[in-house]
Amino acid sequence: MLVLLGLGAGVLDAWSGFGKRAEGARLARIEASPQWHDGQFENPQPLQNDTWGMFTGLLSVSPHVAPTRPLPTAPNVRQTLARPPSSGLRATWFGHSSALLELDGVRVLTDPIWSRRASPVSWAGPERWYAPPLELGALPSIDAVLISHDHYDHLDQASVVALNRAGTKFIVPLGIGAHLAYWGVPESRIVELDWWQRTRVGAIEVVSTPARHASGRALLDYGAKLWTGYALLGKAARVYYSGDTGLFPALAEIGARLGPFDLTLIEVGQYDRAWPDWHLGPEQAVRAHQMVRGRVLLPVHWGTFALAYHGWTEPIERTLAAGRIAQVPVAVPLPGESFEPARGLPAQRWWPSLPWNRADQHPIVASQMQ
Repeated sequence: MLVLLGLGAGVLDAWSGFGKRAEGARLARIEASPQWHDGQFENPQPLQNDTWGMFTGLLSVSPHVAPTRPLPTAPNVRQTLARPPSSGLRATWFGHSSALLELDGVRVLTDPIWSRRASPVSWAGPERWYAPPLELGALPSIDAVLISHDHYDHLDQASVVALNRAGTKFIVPLGIGAHLAYWGVPESRIVELDWWQRTRVGAIEVVSTPARHASGRALLDYGAKLWTGYALLGKAARVYYSGDTGLFPALAEIGARLGPFDLTLIEVGQYDRAWPDWHLGPEQAVRAHQMVRGRVLLPVHWGTFALAYHGWTEPIERTLAAGRIAQVPVAVPLPGESFEPARGLPAQRWWPSLPWNRADQHPIVASQMQ
């Protein structure tokens, strides 16, 4: 009986976090999307997986998959953010894919996850390695939150609920508005976009850009919501955020239509040869940066959660190595550290020196790129 009660409590704890499927007018708009085929969203280049490799990889997980001691975070974060950027563009990385972007007087927050776990429940799932460098309620007023897709490490219910209390606008790909409305966000503050559609936030335009990934928060909702990246177009600067993505040909189209970008935030971690189309990996992240015509690269999607088998420092080591070869400037801020690309880049090695696999030892090569 106690086991059944425990299971029941677990289901109730997770139920709200699973979100909600789209219906009515929202579903009709989804079904009209060029990305919707046979009852779900699909990539132009389908994802390929090595299912056997996913399981056998568990036998070779790096002994350094997570830190063994607390990680440093930036001091005086709140005081820094209280001053406007002098150059017109500032980025503050809070860990994983959560970043505050300030351009043309507009503040945009990407994929905020302030919860302890990337999970629908509070008692299980990937656990973050350090507390957020600044409490969510201590952030300056946010003009818009960008959500790239509905996986738990990008769409965090508790963070959405907290930001909703502050009256924040949410910009999301098609279908994710159903989750937000279910969690209490008014429809008037939900903007849902298909690829290449755009909306305005103050002085900047936000454009939904194609990505190569997937969606789903439960076993039966794979592909029910769209996934996306974003371009932020201001007069003073342009920024590109990849969201989660594998390498795909339309990155060059993004660069041609919306670039060049003063800053790119591109995911570099949580990769494996068994799922080469789901995430870029470090070397392909640098290539993606070049394809979208970026100037400075801010690596994201690393340094916060263990979601793959590689060592936790490997993504940044390999990104820096690939950046040196390609002559791409790479910013490596502490969690919570702000920087203005026009004023210089953070370059402190704040992570330990640990063994890691080079690109030739564990290459990540996307399919269907020829």
